[in-house]
Amino acid sequence: MSYLTDRRRFLKSTALTGVGVFVAGKAAAEDSKSPNERVRFGCIGIGGKGQSDSGDARRLGDVLAICDIDDNTLEKAGAKSFPKAAKYNDFRKMLDEVGKSIDAVTVSTPDHMHAVATAYALKAGKACFTQKPLTRTIYEARKLGDIAREAKVATQMGNQGTASNSLRKTAELIRAGAVGNVKEVHVWTNRPIWPQGGPRPAEAAVPSNVHWDLWLGPAPERPYAPGYHPFAWRGWWDFGSGALGDMACHTVNMPFMALDLRDPTSVQATTSGHNRDSYPKWSVIDYEFPANDKRQALKMVWYDGGKKPSPDLFEGQQVSETGVLLIGDKGKLFAPGDYCEKGYKVLAGAEDKKVEFEASPGHFEEFIRAIKGGPAARSNFPDYSGPLTETILLGNLAVWAAAEPEAAGKKIEWDAKNLTATNAPEVAGVVKPEYRQGYTL
Repeated sequence: MSYLTDRRRFLKSTALTGVGVFVAGKAAAEDSKSPNERVRFGCIGIGGKGQSDSGDARRLGDVLAICDIDDNTLEKAGAKSFPKAAKYNDFRKMLDEVGKSIDAVTVSTPDHMHAVATAYALKAGKACFTQKPLTRTIYEARKLGDIAREAKVATQMGNQGTASNSLRKTAELIRAGAVGNVKEVHVWTNRPIWPQGGPRPAEAAVPSNVHWDLWLGPAPERPYAPGYHPFAWRGWWDFGSGALGDMACHTVNMPFMALDLRDPTSVQATTSGHNRDSYPKWSVIDYEFPANDKRQALKMVWYDGGKKPSPDLFEGQQVSETGVLLIGDKGKLFAPGDYCEKGYKVLAGAEDKKVEFEASPGHFEEFIRAIKGGPAARSNFPDYSGPLTETILLGNLAVWAAAEPEAAGKKIEWDAKNLTATNAPEVAGVVKPEYRQGYTL
């Protein structure tokens, strides 16, 4: 029996023989008496969101290795939070050298690195917690779900609202028929809050603390410039997924959970215009979903960059900065905020009901529990976060096709089973990226 197989069996048997220990999630890892019961982590990307993800790993497990392409970030985190952790700049080297000592990884890098780092870890038999969006492209999202299913390890995407009682209750209310048959879903965000829709910044010398080639990873080579690392990368097609990719895994999460918004058949966008290097300053994207065994056919509209649904739809309510509006044949439900954290309002004859839902022990706690043999985390790759990411990123095919300002782009007809835009072969490179040498799924 291999060491990793033995380790996974030990964690599972520990959980199953001590149900009272692990069911509460957070209490499980913190109250564990034996150090062998704590999940051992390697953390890839420890700046930005990686700071809280690695913090969760430290809170509920033991962090044995940390990895970041920025030496300043690496040294600061090592000194402050992980003094005993091994330090790396290259996730491949980290997994090759300490892989036998860790059970799980967190991946909290720019979007373009999510798939390659996560796949490398999954194929090494590691449980994976990967930030949202799960990947930068649709093909990568489907592929990670397949790899995770084959690896049979615990997985979770970092859309923390999935564990929110408020979000779960609202989703259950929709499923219970509060607005009847849903016909329209409107979702809007205040992103982007970084520069988009302009030319590349001027080339500059690479700072001594930044390993630029490792930062680029699988992406096409380009010169370093201020405006990519550490934050504004989201606005570039090669690295990020724009406002849609940044926030829709949060704001679309509730209607996705409520209505099983998988496999849309078409998308079409209008934008501020863009150069296919940087995302547009704003976009409005129309999705069409066919009927399935859980609901009737419906449409969803996504708005970003200051665009919002018509105030006439809100029955006199003030339109929030971000939120969701569901319109059914019996009424409407308005949930302000990105995570349904502000509750909901039933409008136009919708019926508020008492509903039951499965409460979560906590988002990261679900991941730990799954590693120890408990139920899969709600936002696991194959069954939830992979399909959610596919739906969301499909909108960027429509954005790519809508490069002319304020003019509707080509309506993209989508074959979800085969991951093919049947009438738009020109978007194939947006569906499935090509990687630089040294990186693969």
